[in-house]
Amino acid sequence: MITFKPATNLAKAARYTLTNMRTYYQQYSVEWDESQIERMTENLINFDIFSEGEAIGVIRLQFDSEGCYLRDLQVDQNYQNRGIGSEAIAEAVRLAKAHGSHLLKLKVFKNSPAVQLYKRQGFSVTSEDERLYYMSRAVG
Repeated sequence: MITFKPATNLAKAARYTLTNMRTYYQQYSVEWDESQIERMTENLINFDIFSEGEAIGVIRLQFDSEGCYLRDLQVDQNYQNRGIGSEAIAEAVRLAKAHGSHLLKLKVFKNSPAVQLYKRQGFSVTSEDERLYYMSRAVG
């Protein structure tokens, strides 16, 4: 069973991001380390993802006047491709609704396999640049 709880260890959550995103950071010459990621995420709404009581990932949200922004969704590599990302998106939708948001937005590297996950979950590309897709979906 997958559950979500407010994050208590942002350093561990930063490790998920750095581990999962390392290839993209290297490809695009992004020089981030765990402490930078931790500082950048401390003002976001951070939820740990748990499977059978073990922390296995993180979702990070930010709200603005346009809606809810899914800033990060990371799942430990040992738990990927098990539907956890879909459950995390459903939780992000639930949280966005609870906050009164009508739109869930995100950005993702174009060459990330997560693009297909987001499309399956109802996101569509609203704009793009040379590296990223900017995607959104209605909430509700």
